[in-house]
Amino acid sequence: MQSVMTSGPSLEADSISIFRSILPGLESSKHKGQAGKIAVVGGCREYTGAPYFSAISALKIGADLSHVFCTKDAAPVIKSYSPELIVHPILEESYSIRDEDKSSISAKVIAEVEKWMERFDCLVVGPGLGRDPFLLDCVSNIMKHARECNVPMVIDGDGLYLVTNCLDLVSGYPLAVLTPNLNEYKRLVQKVLNSEVNDENGTDQLLSLAKGIGGVTILRKGKSDFVSDGKTACAVSVYGSPRRCGGQGDILSGSVAVFLSWARQCADKGEVSMNPTILGCVAGSALLRKAASMAFDNKKRSTLTGDIIECLGRRKYVQSRRNLEEGFRGITTLSPQLKKQLLAKV
Repeated sequence: MQSVMTSGPSLEADSISIFRSILPGLESSKHKGQAGKIAVVGGCREYTGAPYFSAISALKIGADLSHVFCTKDAAPVIKSYSPELIVHPILEESYSIRDEDKSSISAKVIAEVEKWMERFDCLVVGPGLGRDPFLLDCVSNIMKHARECNVPMVIDGDGLYLVTNCLDLVSGYPLAVLTPNLNEYKRLVQKVLNSEVNDENGTDQLLSLAKGIGGVTILRKGKSDFVSDGKTACAVSVYGSPRRCGGQGDILSGSVAVFLSWARQCADKGEVSMNPTILGCVAGSALLRKAASMAFDNKKRSTLTGDIIECLGRRKYVQSRRNLEEGFRGITTLSPQLKKQLLAKV
């Protein structure tokens, strides 16, 4: 069942202004890491694409470094997708360990993560995580440690399954962002508000849900994306794509992580006054929608997640310029000088 929750003019976020306010400049004086260090916690035997999509999207948008903490089975596969990612094969699933070894292995996992945690600007939890009980226990401990280190977390996929069953992991943590789809949102509403989804009063319910989890930020995905931290709510209705191939939520999680980290940098300098988690959600949502639209314009029904990722770094005028150049090819009466002048105006 598709959500019918609608957005009015008063809810629509000014995504262009938000982009401009938090996008860092590219300066020769900066060093590696200043534009963002993102870590994705996810990836198991069955699911290796999701953590890759999330981590590589973060790099494509502009983060300097992107890590993946995954199971040992998943690591070689994820590494083979791209040499750009730093892959840590430290997680284990129940099938590969004995019960008497679980405690020591869990301690080793946390010890390894502790070496890196304070370096990260944001953690993405859930892409391709799976639902193995021991694996989820280890990830719960990683989330607790991230919270102790005041590291923001974007939680998606099976991370939302984990959080829905253990709300204490994020309750009262303002640097947590949840990105539920229709069914994940339904389960959260049932668990926290003990009710069913009410799209007729959707904004108030979203505010209540975010407030009920102690002020986390929720990005409710749908025809329009709705964002709330329990105090305010806004919508992103930029047209995306009618093609709903799997993996777009993974792109979103990586996108939000990068923009959230940039928004926090701006907030620390006093350059923005709005909640950085709200800014990160709006920017990440708008960028994904625009990239999906551009990919669909080119590939139509055959559009895949990789096509969308390739559009993340493009600017609108680049596509417009190409369209104009294509049009010029059939016109013989325009001089090269005039063509050059027209293209310069795009």
